[in-house]
Amino acid sequence: MDDKTREGAIGEGAPPLPMTLGWDLAGVVVDGGGSGLRAGERVIAMSHQLSSGRGTWADLVALPARAVAAAPRSVSMAEAATLPLAGLTAVQTLNWLAVEAGERLLIAGAAGAVGGLALQIARARGVKVDALVSRDAQAAFAREHGAEVVTADRDALQRHAYDAVFDTFGAFVTEAVADGGRYASIATQAGPVPDLSSRGVRSTVHQVREDGAGLGELVKLVDGGALRLRVHASFGLHEIRDAHVRLREGKLAGKIAFLF
Repeated sequence: MDDKTREGAIGEGAPPLPMTLGWDLAGVVVDGGGSGLRAGERVIAMSHQLSSGRGTWADLVALPARAVAAAPRSVSMAEAATLPLAGLTAVQTLNWLAVEAGERLLIAGAAGAVGGLALQIARARGVKVDALVSRDAQAAFAREHGAEVVTADRDALQRHAYDAVFDTFGAFVTEAVADGGRYASIATQAGPVPDLSSRGVRSTVHQVREDGAGLGELVKLVDGGALRLRVHASFGLHEIRDAHVRLREGKLAGKIAFLF
């Protein structure tokens, strides 16, 4: 999202210049006001930067307490900072899909930032997960994290086989979802999901929202060992341009973290 915003790809949906980029945050409370947050407490948060104009790439960030949760204790702060945006997008979309233990879920983009977390969360809920990945090199990650069938060939997917489909990049593999199933996309840039109402399929393009309570549930999964976070590389404040260049090169094995 930060890369798209910097490029101007968001268009009129972006806050006016000058703006501060950044959605994810892991840090230490300076002043909790009357919120109950204690000075010195390690926390994580997601700021919906596009709608609020509150970017997180800063030494000090003012956020509503409802967007904040205690940071996981089992990982570094750099790792913790990778959780909020991708994690909330994953869990909120899974909640909309309402996949239950024993149901079959297909995740398109299951090795990506959101898809990789969605895979682990779904498996922790007892859901049977299959994975569509972008390239064969990502198959090992999906298998290691519990995907049963993994393929980079969308034509190899079973037709009408899945109770739900979680589409992270606009794959629109609509023939994979069963009649009466659910199809959720988070690829807003790809447009709406094709109308599947004739087959009784409910569909949505999900928009993430700030949710400190939801972050708290994700933190429990991290500290319980059910959710593993990935940092590909860390950059300092003076290296932000280099970080964006690295992001655009692609083939990342995790998120890029900024250390302020």
